Amino acid sequence: MELGRAGLAWAAALLLAALGAQAAAGDFDPYRVLGVGRSSSQADIKKAYKRLAREWHPDKNKDPGAEDKFIQISKAYEILSNEEKRANFDRYGDAGESQGYSQHQHRQFHRFHEGFYFDESFFHFPFNSERRDTSDEKYLLHFSHYINEIVPDSFKKPYLIKITSDWCFSCIHIEPVWKEVAQELEALGVGIGVVHAGYERRLAHHLGAHSTPSLLGLINGKITFFHNAVIRENLWQFVENLLPGNLVEKITDKNYIRFLSNWKKENKPHVLLFDHMPVVPLLYKLTAFTYRDYLSFGYVYVGLRGTEELSSQYNINVYTPTMMIFKENIDKPADVVQARDMKKQLIDDFLSQNKFLMVARLTNQRLFQELCPVKKSHRQRKHCVVLLTGEGENFDEAYEAFLTFAVANTKDTLKFVHVYNERQLEFADALLMDEEKYRGKSAVVILERRNNAGKIAYKTLEEAWQGSKEDSFILLDNLDQLRTDPGFLSSETVLADLNDELAPMFLIRWLYSMLDYILDCWDSLFHSNWREMMPLLSLLFSALFILFGTVIVQAFSDSSDSRDSPPSEKEETTAKTEKNDASLSKESNSRIPKKGFVEVTELTDINYNSNLVRLRPGHMNVVLILSNSTKTTLLQKFALEVYTFTGSSSLHFSFLSLDKHREWLEYLLEFAQDAAPIPNQYDKHFLERDYTGYVLALNGHKKYFCLFKPHRSGDEGGTLGSCEDYDSSLHMEARGKSSCSPGSRSIKNKLHKLSFWMERLLEGSLQRFYIPSWPTLD
Repeated sequence: MELGRAGLAWAAALLLAALGAQAAAGDFDPYRVLGVGRSSSQADIKKAYKRLAREWHPDKNKDPGAEDKFIQISKAYEILSNEEKRANFDRYGDAGESQGYSQHQHRQFHRFHEGFYFDESFFHFPFNSERRDTSDEKYLLHFSHYINEIVPDSFKKPYLIKITSDWCFSCIHIEPVWKEVAQELEALGVGIGVVHAGYERRLAHHLGAHSTPSLLGLINGKITFFHNAVIRENLWQFVENLLPGNLVEKITDKNYIRFLSNWKKENKPHVLLFDHMPVVPLLYKLTAFTYRDYLSFGYVYVGLRGTEELSSQYNINVYTPTMMIFKENIDKPADVVQARDMKKQLIDDFLSQNKFLMVARLTNQRLFQELCPVKKSHRQRKHCVVLLTGEGENFDEAYEAFLTFAVANTKDTLKFVHVYNERQLEFADALLMDEEKYRGKSAVVILERRNNAGKIAYKTLEEAWQGSKEDSFILLDNLDQLRTDPGFLSSETVLADLNDELAPMFLIRWLYSMLDYILDCWDSLFHSNWREMMPLLSLLFSALFILFGTVIVQAFSDSSDSRDSPPSEKEETTAKTEKNDASLSKESNSRIPKKGFVEVTELTDINYNSNLVRLRPGHMNVVLILSNSTKTTLLQKFALEVYTFTGSSSLHFSFLSLDKHREWLEYLLEFAQDAAPIPNQYDKHFLERDYTGYVLALNGHKKYFCLFKPHRSGDEGGTLGSCEDYDSSLHMEARGKSSCSPGSRSIKNKLHKLSFWMERLLEGSLQRFYIPSWPTLD
């Protein structure tokens, strides 16, 4: 009996709760919330919404009920801005959220009455983690995935990321808009991500999201928060604002020739999209951002007056979107695609096949690696035909002839490129060997990359390239021999990395970085919650107080010292004498190498185990190879080059005598044949091989080493009696003779670029050569 009474009490309570919720839903009037009439137009509704949203936004209004009020305003606008939901509300008093409730209600209470059983859906909360929408699962991000994949990928496309959590009422409210916008933007190429703050607190903290829901954009590794109302138009505009403003240029009859003629200066093909939309489509902007390193993009609005000549010249169908790619010939497009509905996949396939000019100029190492990939197998051999030429009108005829030859001989296994000798001196000197017959003229080289360390096989045409028909026949004959004879490329060498000709100057990069930093600070200051910034402001004011307090104390201390009597003339004279004696002593001692300048120890069989074999994990020993005759000069230059890196406790510096341990060194170099080939032991010059100036970075724990080879200088012999003054503190005398002996300059030049190599060593970008075990040092 008591159990029956308890069941009736529970049923009555639940019925009252349900009726109360239904009454609360029925009391919600979107017209009253926005303050508009039932006959108001969409423009009036939107105007009222913007005014109220600005007034009640939680970031600007600190009223405790501002968040709830803002949610009601957004919900009212969502209902009235949708004609279908507005019509449902005008007819039935709701917007369709409670449809089906009355049909389901009787069934739930019927089950309760029969067996005191509650269906799970009666207590269904959509913000519960167990009932979270599965559509977000494929977008969930984890910290390692975000750092290793999403951030690098943000340099190719922007990302829109949502921060959510369980029991988040506002997250439920924005869910319909988020689903719609995420599907639309993903189809255009925007990356979508979802971070669950409850499970990924580390990532949410890294992104700077301190509340849920939060929306942010990620592009080029930079995070930007979304601060407006969550509606479709605002999200689209937010993603578009993330993109740089100069991606696509508006093209008309007045500027299309200038735009297409920039292919030589920019070293890129140029793309034109003809469409009847007055604004550039977002899909086209996203595509331009993805391919901005390879292509330049222009947009032609065919409905605009002033584009008739352009449309007529290229025979454009103004009713169908048309995309054209122009390369070296601006009078005729290299490729064309037309489609009524330009999809992302169609555009990507079209552009990926036309990323390079017919004869692209090698302006950096990345471009060289893409155009001339390393040979993977005999069936995938790729050869590059390189025109080494100069700039100016004197070389135009040779270039035009080479371009004509390339257009007539397009093959998958051949890539035609050209290089300006003056801008890539090391590259040109390695292939031409500085021969007189090519000086001031163009030359053609056929090469094949063998590995990523720079090793190539090549053959240079015997005569300079003049662009005549005879030169074309000779080049064609060489290409035919290359196809039939695998050993045709008889010469081998190792190329240094190409200079980046298009890299901006350091000052410009610094200004851009400073501008981005100022904008980030301003954005953070404008949109940040002051309560969250209180610890930072407290720390800042504390530091300023300590700084100014120290300055004030120092000022009073100086003023008290100034009151003391000035020193007598005798004391002043004595001080000057002592100072002069000290300076003379310092000058005389500067000729002697300072042992404490850089701690460099000799690697011997006594300390070999402690300094290398049993070296702690993470530590490396940088070893200089020298001989007895070059010891003094090389140690001076070595100390100067590595001095700035001595602050790292994980680096140790040593030197190895080539006269004592040549066999040990050559055993190691056998594992680095591509980078430093050693001579055959039967060669009569085997024992004369000069390894002085080589530097090895040895990792004893992981059993690998990195290799620095001496810098090649054109002035190997140096000037008799002259010596470059690298650092006066390292000059020394021995037995009354100066260290600036003939050839000392060429010996120092061997370590000319060691500091750059050390930077790459610390970055971890150097090639590593692994060995099975460390040999004994006899």
